[in-house]
Amino acid sequence: MSFDRFEQVLVQQDERTGLHAVIVIHDTTLGPALGGVRMHPYPDEAAALDDALHLAKAMTLKSAAAGLKLGGGWSAVIGDPARDKTDDLMRAHGRLIATLGPGRFIPVNDVGTTQADMKLIGGETAPVCDSGDPSPMTALGVLEGIRACLRAVGGDGGNGIGGATGIGPGTGSAAGTGSAAGTSTSTSTSTSTSTSTGPGGDGNLAGVRVAVQGAGNVGSALADLLAAESADLLISDTDPTRATAVATRVGARVVPPADLVTADCDILAPCALGPVVTDTTLPALRCRAIAGGANNVLAAHHHAAALEARGILYAPDFCINAGGLIYLEEQLLGHDEAQARTRVRAVGTRVAEVIAYARHSGVTTTDAATELARARLLA
Repeated sequence: MSFDRFEQVLVQQDERTGLHAVIVIHDTTLGPALGGVRMHPYPDEAAALDDALHLAKAMTLKSAAAGLKLGGGWSAVIGDPARDKTDDLMRAHGRLIATLGPGRFIPVNDVGTTQADMKLIGGETAPVCDSGDPSPMTALGVLEGIRACLRAVGGDGGNGIGGATGIGPGTGSAAGTGSAAGTSTSTSTSTSTSTSTGPGGDGNLAGVRVAVQGAGNVGSALADLLAAESADLLISDTDPTRATAVATRVGARVVPPADLVTADCDILAPCALGPVVTDTTLPALRCRAIAGGANNVLAAHHHAAALEARGILYAPDFCINAGGLIYLEEQLLGHDEAQARTRVRAVGTRVAEVIAYARHSGVTTTDAATELARARLLA
């Protein structure tokens, strides 16, 4: 990915602590850039930079789509967290963040880092998000997004979510405020993304088969929420022990990682590292909708249209997985968890609005969500 339209890219190697990191600031039009600190054994600096560029841009769109006063950034630390991570390394990363300027980049833990790591970083820079794991809120938003997707493909007669609502840039839709605005009830003039019917069309998740890819923080929390609503769960993880532990707790069936993506299910919920939809996996998908907590689910932009052609509804990742980011903004604003949960549940409304706008405008859900987000950035 080109650096064009990115505000700042910073790369540093520190021999004393072993830190080798990339920080990307994509856009701060709406506010300071908030983004994850991901530590991963990337094969080289180019791979880490590419990951950070994609994720920083996604954070900008996610913030805008969710109606937040935040921008997008990301940080990638090259190394194996189990072997290479030390307190000194995390502190050094905090000092690197501080060189960007006060409050320009607000870090939060991601894959390979923890809240404890954020506290170490917070000793060198401020603010940081170290007051609670956002993963359960990400999962809660995904749950409501799944419900919205099922209503859209579940034979609801074209009313509500499946109908054309006239939603568009500048009309008070998902690109507006963070409030839970209701979806318009205009008469439907379009067909559903999928003509299939099945469980979940009324929003009830009992009996809905959901394949959860990844049993980490978000995947595990999502499995708990789905189990509480009597969904039929499949789960996989590259760590078999972790997958088995979650499956035992929630009554799910463990599926090998290589088979999970193409499992026969109502919802494929990616909650691990992307991409998931590729030229190889796309023809073999057997789900009605894709709705999960992962970032960069699509390997390429054209896969959005390819999914639509196959009758598979896609909830854009930066729209459906915004719950954790909403929660973090609520923390920064000093609001309580009850208010945060109310705002996070509105993710389902935003997903519904994106689906409605996509159908009304004749574009993919990815393009619809991007248009709504960019409208707010340009407002």
